[in-house]
Amino acid sequence: MTLHLDAEQLNTCVACGLCLPHCPTYRVTGQEALSPRGRIEAMRAVQLRGAPIDDDFVNFMSTCVQCRGCEPACPSGVQYGNLIEGTRVQLAAQRKITPRWQRVVFSMLPRHRMLLVGSTALAVAQRARLVPKRLGLGRLPVRRGAAVKATGEDAWLFTGCVMDAWLRDTHRSTAKVLDALGVRYSVPGAGGGCCGALHAHAGLHDETVKLAVATIASMPGEAPILVNSAGCGAAMKEYGHMVGTVEARRFSERVFDVHEWIAGRLDDLPKLSRRSDSVIVQDPCHLRHVQRAHQPVRSVISRFADVVELDDEGLCCGAGGAYSALEPKLAGQIRDRKMMAIDRAIERSGATTLASANPGCSMHLQQMLDDRGIVVRHPIDLLAEALT
Repeated sequence: MTLHLDAEQLNTCVACGLCLPHCPTYRVTGQEALSPRGRIEAMRAVQLRGAPIDDDFVNFMSTCVQCRGCEPACPSGVQYGNLIEGTRVQLAAQRKITPRWQRVVFSMLPRHRMLLVGSTALAVAQRARLVPKRLGLGRLPVRRGAAVKATGEDAWLFTGCVMDAWLRDTHRSTAKVLDALGVRYSVPGAGGGCCGALHAHAGLHDETVKLAVATIASMPGEAPILVNSAGCGAAMKEYGHMVGTVEARRFSERVFDVHEWIAGRLDDLPKLSRRSDSVIVQDPCHLRHVQRAHQPVRSVISRFADVVELDDEGLCCGAGGAYSALEPKLAGQIRDRKMMAIDRAIERSGATTLASANPGCSMHLQQMLDDRGIVVRHPIDLLAEALT
């Protein structure tokens, strides 16, 4: 059975091994099969040599975090993201991954009112200690306050699904920064409630394309689209490849991570209050490895605080969208490695704040950082606080 992968992309990998130090599952297990080149070899075996899609193959593919840390490290330019997503599409189509209950959960994400009600119920259950800690959820809000309202048409502020349900404060902070810059913004119209990033990770191709098309239609025109969730921004920047239309490619060209867009306009902000403490920066994988837009976060934070770097070269934290809930053991082991880097940064700097520009990373790490007295904040929340 074929995986319908691009043979040229499959054969681009020369198995040099330079990706290995950047692969979180290889780092914690030492297993070749759980490395990028190991997974690619398994793909080749199925597509080119007729090997069966057995339980081992499914395990190799389903345990990938899809952090894509291997891509910047690869001298051959292997497009691993395309290969793993394409493989997972075939596995999902054969019902070997993404069981029905997951599909039901994912189907709620574009239904925004239902998502908000469900999120509130989950938050209440969490307070009653009915939600297992192994799911990796940070403390969810019972109340989320007012939604951001459109003020004009200079830019679009993408609000999304999980970000609006769990981190609406960050949308208000983003709006405050845009107001300070004199930028008027719109919010997505009907159909713009979910970008499809989690569906893409799960191999649900048809659902992903449907959500991408709806998201494109919800933000027409030529204005830039500002995204404050690294995972959403990465997905939306790849709509051109995913959907394959001229309209989708033009849409993707309009998408900016909010820090990427603001970094060139920092001089237009009013005076910022300088923080007395330093800020540790954690790079979400989809900001660093996919969007390649992690440096603007430092440009933003350095305007009001000293930046403390981690010494692990951007290794994944193990959140991976829904990965921390679906693969809690591996996600926990990966997070433990990240925590060692964070602990070293705390010891060096005495910092009590860690900045992360992705909701999954923030919630995954906050569980471990509570005991250390470290708070995880979105960089835009910190910037909004610094506005005088």
